[in-house]
Amino acid sequence: MRRPGPGWLVRAAMSPRFHAVIERIPGLRLKSRAEGRALFDVVSGFVQSQALLALVELRVLNRLADGPLSTSALALGADVPPERMAILLQSGAALKLLRHARGLWHLTPRGGAFLTVPGLEAMVRHHDVLYRDLSDPVAFFRGQTQPELARFWPYVFGAGGAADPALAARYSRLMTDSQGLVAADTLRLVSLGGTNHLMDVGGGTGAFLRAVAAEYPGLRLTLFDLPAVVAGAAPLPNLTVHAGSFRDDPLPEGADMISLIRVLYDHTDATVAALLASALRALPPGGRLLISEPMSGGAVPDPATDVYFAIYTLAMQTGRTRSAAEIAALLAAAGFTAIRPLPGPRPYVTSAITAQKPAG
Repeated sequence: MRRPGPGWLVRAAMSPRFHAVIERIPGLRLKSRAEGRALFDVVSGFVQSQALLALVELRVLNRLADGPLSTSALALGADVPPERMAILLQSGAALKLLRHARGLWHLTPRGGAFLTVPGLEAMVRHHDVLYRDLSDPVAFFRGQTQPELARFWPYVFGAGGAADPALAARYSRLMTDSQGLVAADTLRLVSLGGTNHLMDVGGGTGAFLRAVAAEYPGLRLTLFDLPAVVAGAAPLPNLTVHAGSFRDDPLPEGADMISLIRVLYDHTDATVAALLASALRALPPGGRLLISEPMSGGAVPDPATDVYFAIYTLAMQTGRTRSAAEIAALLAAAGFTAIRPLPGPRPYVTSAITAQKPAG
């Protein structure tokens, strides 16, 4: 069978003559240059992320949150030579996190937002692990490396993986910090009205349930997670804490809704299938399941979820970032009905899917 060639637009884009013609047409010239800039952003993305990591580790943004400072003051406080600090600060300005005026560096609204978003600093700070895993990307994608990130998240291997309290605490802190936005977007997408008892499986120290309790104060709540994790859960009204591993233990019964918040993409299809089957057994007829996590764009790839989250979960070695259609297929195979995907307003934060156990 003859292999099809590229489309005409791709062939044109590969032609230097075509680009020369485009440069002579004002409207097309602007579009071509914008595309060129976007392409260079792809090429330089790793350096941008490393500059951001340096700004975070040197606490440049935090120091500017208290007021503007000079290059020399920032250099002295960070123990960085002034000429090198000047380059880093200029990079921060190019990223629109900082601005320079009258000899001083100021935080921009974007820089202020960076400091305010829960968990964002912690996420960037632990990226050095992912960067090391990607230092040889060809070997990484061939499966010839042993990613360090897999050891950063030991809880994904079951109850024995999170036996170390220090590792469990590190996981819990990062999850708690980042769950605020996830909970807010999830509760905008999905109403819990009519629910009597919600069980959050894999819920860490209860960050999602705290958001639920604030919005639905009369709801009965159950938190289910590994013993080393739920040990750090703060008490809540109407909350029952149940320690266990969904990989090894049956889920408790009694809840008419089960939530899985940023759980599925940490695990293989086989583990997810077993978890969904366990959720189906634990729910009463007509009970609902809520899944919320960043999802692949599927047929319309998304740069946040299909690059960042997909590669991150690949480095973890235990899961993968799935599209809403793939999750829906797993739900249907488990026996759920009334499957409803709910795309989130910020896919890089979360999207949701709800499903129901058949009533009959």
